[in-house]
Amino acid sequence: MTARILVVDDSPSDVGLIREALRQINSTAELSVVEDGEEAIDYILRRGRHAAAARPHLVLLDLNLPRKSGTEVLREIKADATIKGIPIVILSSSRSTDEILHCYDCHANSYVAKPEDLDDFYEAIKNIHLFWLNTVELPGRMRQ
Repeated sequence: MTARILVVDDSPSDVGLIREALRQINSTAELSVVEDGEEAIDYILRRGRHAAAARPHLVLLDLNLPRKSGTEVLREIKADATIKGIPIVILSSSRSTDEILHCYDCHANSYVAKPEDLDDFYEAIKNIHLFWLNTVELPGRMRQ
C-alpha cells in the first residue's frame, strides 16, 4: 500500500525541499499539499473540493499558516475521534520552547524544527519518512 503524506505549508520553497528530499530517498509516498489551515481540515475530513481525497497516513504541519494556524489545525484533528489517530509531525522553523511544549500539549506526535542547512533539512525529512512510514505501524496502513 502506498503511503500518503499531506504537507500543510504555505511556503512553496519548503514544499519543494520536501519533494526533493523524498525524491532523493526514492520514496514512493504519494504527496499532497495544501497551503492553509482551513484547507487542511477540509482535506483530512474530505469536505468540499477534497471530497474524493484519500485520507493521509501522515501529516507534516507547519505552524504559521493563513486562515487557521497550525496549532488550531492540530487541536481540531486531535479532538475528532474519526481522525485523531493520524500522526501529526510539526515541521516548523520555530524553536520556541513554549511553542514546542504547547504543540505536545495539543497532542502532536512529534516536533521537528526545520533545519537551516539544506543537507540537514533533507536528512530530517529522510528520518521522518524512515520512522513514520517504514518503522512504525500506522492504523491506516496495517498489514492484514
